[in-house]
Amino acid sequence: MYEIENISQYLADAPPTIVPLLVKPHFEALTHKQKLYAHYVSRAAFLGTRIVFRQVSPESEAIFDFILALHEACHGHWPDLQKAAGIDDEALTDFFNYATQFLGNSGNYKGFGDSKFIPRCPPETIEALATAAPKAKEALEKSNVPIAAFYATTDQPARMHLGYPDKGHLSTYYPDSPDITQDEIEQISDFMAEKKLLPENTRLKKTKDGNFQLLIASGLAKPPPEGGDAGPETIFDLGGKLAGKKLELVYGDYIEEMAKIALHIKKAGLNAANDRQKQMMDEYAKSFGTGSLNAFKESQKLWVKDIGPMVETDIGFVETYRDPANVRAEWEGLVAMVNKERTQAFQELVDAAPSMIPKLPWKPDFEKDKFQAPDFTSLEVLTFNGSGIPAGINIPNYDDIRQEIGFKNVSLGNVLSAKAPNEQIPFIDPRDLDAYQANRDQAFEVQVGIHELLGHGTGKLLQETEPGKFNFDRSNPPVSPITNKPISTYYKPGQTWSSVFGGFSASYEECRAECVAMALSCDFDILKIFGFGDGAVDMNGKAGDVLYTSYLSMARAGVVAVEFWDPKSRKWGQAHMQARFSILKSFLDAGEGFTILDYKEDDLSDLSIKLDKEKILTVGRKAVEEYLQKLHVYKCTADYEAGKKLYDEMTRVNEWWATKVRPEVLRRKTPRKVFVQANTIERNGKVELKEYEPTCEGMIQSWAEREV
Repeated sequence: MYEIENISQYLADAPPTIVPLLVKPHFEALTHKQKLYAHYVSRAAFLGTRIVFRQVSPESEAIFDFILALHEACHGHWPDLQKAAGIDDEALTDFFNYATQFLGNSGNYKGFGDSKFIPRCPPETIEALATAAPKAKEALEKSNVPIAAFYATTDQPARMHLGYPDKGHLSTYYPDSPDITQDEIEQISDFMAEKKLLPENTRLKKTKDGNFQLLIASGLAKPPPEGGDAGPETIFDLGGKLAGKKLELVYGDYIEEMAKIALHIKKAGLNAANDRQKQMMDEYAKSFGTGSLNAFKESQKLWVKDIGPMVETDIGFVETYRDPANVRAEWEGLVAMVNKERTQAFQELVDAAPSMIPKLPWKPDFEKDKFQAPDFTSLEVLTFNGSGIPAGINIPNYDDIRQEIGFKNVSLGNVLSAKAPNEQIPFIDPRDLDAYQANRDQAFEVQVGIHELLGHGTGKLLQETEPGKFNFDRSNPPVSPITNKPISTYYKPGQTWSSVFGGFSASYEECRAECVAMALSCDFDILKIFGFGDGAVDMNGKAGDVLYTSYLSMARAGVVAVEFWDPKSRKWGQAHMQARFSILKSFLDAGEGFTILDYKEDDLSDLSIKLDKEKILTVGRKAVEEYLQKLHVYKCTADYEAGKKLYDEMTRVNEWWATKVRPEVLRRKTPRKVFVQANTIERNGKVELKEYEPTCEGMIQSWAEREV
């Protein structure tokens, strides 16, 4: 039976690591028109906040309103509320810590890890605060959210983690559908693919009579007069295992939010820098208003072609990590300014890409016929709304756009450089710590750059593009470098990478991209592009130090990854960390003493990583490339069976990791950063920027003044 054995692992960070997302000089450098454009897209991004809450948990939106109502009740002067509630300093601090982590994750489940976190203060503290602020109490009562919802679901412990409802987990991508099964979700996905109905902006509901409703995010309650993406029909008869059941398309999910978003996107379009940006905003507005993902795809095609804008934006239902089926996407919105100086290095990497790709461990048969040189920029983020801020992005995620038009890479500079004072770095050998700290930022920038451009940007999906037509020579198919035999699997018409590989596709692809970064960071010509060394192999110089730190950082990430593996469900809760654990395994399996987990104490309290710097270019790179080759070829050839078997083996957590390493990781874990973001305010036709203190009070104030 699934039980909660260690409740402490779910307690909110105390204190959370709060860092400011500093951007003022870059924003102030914009023209008046650029500031207006940035402002309206930023507002549109933040107006999707309540969408994210509803995608996370049933109680998240009410908890958000509760926090803001408390702020309003005391006008941000918290000692007044503390006195009225009759709580001590420790109780208020515990609540602050919880509220800050909640706002930083856009909900009460970790944006990185998908596990619930709960207040350290007792329920009586929440009750006292609610009593002192009637509007806060009303926010919970109006949504039928009891104070118990802040805390552990001891009666349903599996709901402490996001996942498939039929496994006991929580997923509000399948609202009010506790008995919907994974198989039913997959059957509906297959049906949608047949109808060419994309899933990213949908939720799926199973009705009491056993039929299904597909909830489509749109600012309109009905499909447009010309029909939706699947035509004029809104009710379909299902077949196969669901024969006799119906699927109804229901428009108007998040209707109020989507209508406001579409309006602000239209206002942004009026301040666009050029016709292409204006067309892009028009397609966004059409998509958000009508629910058309075909229109959204058109916006993404225009976005890829919008090269080098001063204000970079992307917004919509983009990443699918948190849907257990890995097809439905979370709302997110990005607004950022280009850092021209750092962008130069990334452009040099783009220019070098055609000469770097042949160094990867596969033949041209498994690579795009022509590398589509993308726009690759270093950005300073003004706004990123969603459950967490990444360090880099490679989008769009639609394979057809990526193959035919291209993609964009962005590195988020002020996210990469954001640091908390006196940050602890467990599991690094003390003898390596100074060098690790000195080179960590540079190593991460190199890793992110290669990961996004040459990781996600490489590979060809071998497809039957339409019945009888192939994008490879079917009569003389490519030979697999793994079996040395002609390939026998490929993508059929209508199939995509994620539809074939399903729930583990996101983690698998992150792993493939990380392995590309590990392999190519060994190339000193690439390190030279980033300003390290002169291109000559030199493990004792700066470039060698950056490379060593990159491998050491990946090994450390693999160790701490087991925090995100749940021993009860034996389920990974975070795609990137699952990937990094498997890469550490490839290091450990390489042999020859390349990577060792060193300890003398039985409880592993002295556990540290020893990685042989002199063997990176030989033993380490060889191990990574062997793993990468399999990941890549299985993906290119739609070989689900081989890919799943490999990835299951490489991400399996044995008893030693589960019972010895994981408890020590939890004991030494450090809080993940949460970012305090600025607000833009329009006054008399001018846009002002307001930044906030990197404190719990500053975080709450920033959200209170966003008025979402």
